[in-house]
Amino acid sequence: MSLIEISNFIGGEYGPAQSKRVIENTDPSTGTVYSTLPRSESVDIDRAVIAAKKAFPQWAKTTYEERSEILIKIAEGIEQRLNVLAAAESRDQGKPVWLAETVDIPRAAQNFRFFAGQILFQQDEAHDLSGKGFNFSVRKPVGVGGLISPWNLPLYLLTWKIAPALACGNTVVCKPSEVTPMTAFLLCDILKEAGVPAGVVNMVFGLGAEAGDALVRHPDVPLISFTGGTTTGKHLSSAAAPRIKKLSLELGGKNSNIIFADANLDEVVQTTLRSSFLNQGEICLCGSRIFVEQSIYKNFLEKFVTETRKLKVGDPKKSENFLGALASQVHFDKVRSYVALALVEGGHIETGLEEISLSKEHEKGFYMRPTIITGLKTSCRVLQEEIFGPVVTVVPFDSEDEVIEMSNSVEYGLAASLWTNDIRRVHRLARQLEVGTLWVNTWMMRDLRTPFGGMKMSGLGREGGVHSLEFFTDVTNVCIKY
Repeated sequence: MSLIEISNFIGGEYGPAQSKRVIENTDPSTGTVYSTLPRSESVDIDRAVIAAKKAFPQWAKTTYEERSEILIKIAEGIEQRLNVLAAAESRDQGKPVWLAETVDIPRAAQNFRFFAGQILFQQDEAHDLSGKGFNFSVRKPVGVGGLISPWNLPLYLLTWKIAPALACGNTVVCKPSEVTPMTAFLLCDILKEAGVPAGVVNMVFGLGAEAGDALVRHPDVPLISFTGGTTTGKHLSSAAAPRIKKLSLELGGKNSNIIFADANLDEVVQTTLRSSFLNQGEICLCGSRIFVEQSIYKNFLEKFVTETRKLKVGDPKKSENFLGALASQVHFDKVRSYVALALVEGGHIETGLEEISLSKEHEKGFYMRPTIITGLKTSCRVLQEEIFGPVVTVVPFDSEDEVIEMSNSVEYGLAASLWTNDIRRVHRLARQLEVGTLWVNTWMMRDLRTPFGGMKMSGLGREGGVHSLEFFTDVTNVCIKY
């Protein structure tokens, strides 16, 4: 079987890396190579930045209405190709096709629809200086944006960056993850068909240490938006600092689910299954630390383990499978190493070590059962470090003060889920938990108008709604004396 050849998309044209070198791309569900992508370097980034810089003046002059119309056409193009994109994302990343069809691809289209509308109703403040003068703000696109997206939600999170950047009049150079390049590649045709001018969006594939680093350091790229791991985020921040670039960092998480005895236990268990194991646990917002009030700990654990064992793992194309394959061999080995570490640290594996029945086609895929660990102290590495897989720990607590201390004990501060029917408790904990997003009696529910981002080592800046529009524009405050 011949391999699919993914190409760079620069200045509206497809082509290889100048070096002609490629990276092999593996289907994690089978463990076999099925495509190649360019191994781009600084010379390829240079070409893309030149194209984006050339396209910027004309694109910046387009009206909000013109940009909005194009964004709507992009959304329609994604929706028309939903099944193709979902199948491609599943093959690239290992997630079930049903998940890509119902969540990832529709949300990618919604990103363009949302910002197509949002840009038409952007408001700025103006102030009358008591008859002496007038103060108002002028918003301008920044220029060429460098957009670096991760492998776990490859199209959804890439479009969350492209849509507001274009809405504000910027041009962009995108560096998708080399682990999951296919949907970004397919998006390029959709952009062309929607009427996006050549050079406005450029897609350059390659390794983070080569293409990504060159993009971050490029002198003609004043704005960087990055979603990925905290270690990479630290390096990226240092690389961008000498030129004082605008920087948005959405980084790692070690999120907690906090369950009090007054919560609806059946509802808690069902939602916790999703918040722990959806997308093989490869979502930055997954709750990997589950804290349960002592009085219901045994009851919760019994129900949670029972329901977790019912979750099916296997071929992502089969709709009955809740979990597909982990994204790569390297990541699979990393996640498995934490399960081994848990045993060393004194933990007990409640479920997750059972064998998985796979067909011959999938026996070399990177499959792992959802794993529940108990018996660990919160200071253990398994409870402190981001695992980013279908592995959770369950720990009992006795009081509000104790669970707040446990939840805040990690270096991350992205999100948490709080389960209680005590509204006063909700207000108390909302002020004390060190997280950017707190869900109450739910998970993964949010409005795109609200700010999104983390505290501590979970990131820098906020995205979503007007916050994205603010990030992708520069503001000049004008004061006129009468």
